[in-house]
Amino acid sequence: MTNLTNLRKDSGGFLLDPSDWCLPLAEMIAKEFDEELTKQHWIVIYYIREYFDIHQKVPELRELLKTFKNKYGEANSTRKYIYKLFPYGYGQQACKIAGMRQPKKLWLDM
Repeated sequence: MTNLTNLRKDSGGFLLDPSDWCLPLAEMIAKEFDEELTKQHWIVIYYIREYFDIHQKVPELRELLKTFKNKYGEANSTRKYIYKLFPYGYGQQACKIAGMRQPKKLWLDM
């Protein structure tokens, strides 16, 4: 098992290497936000991880919303829905919990 205390992170606590990510780490990061991960959180987290694995980049929020609208319906594909799950923001919270590098572009939250 990965030693969660010795992972390389940037000054914001984001992983420098997304391949270091694991489920216990996601839960540990979520606790930093006082967040208990629900099934709905995991759906977003796994989407981010899978998209990254395929494209080697983090999906923009608008890409996630488009995919979720087709897959889960209108109610689960709005910015309001994502921000209810991740009140600190898609880029700053959801991507961090998903083990991504710190987003440098503002368009992730647009």
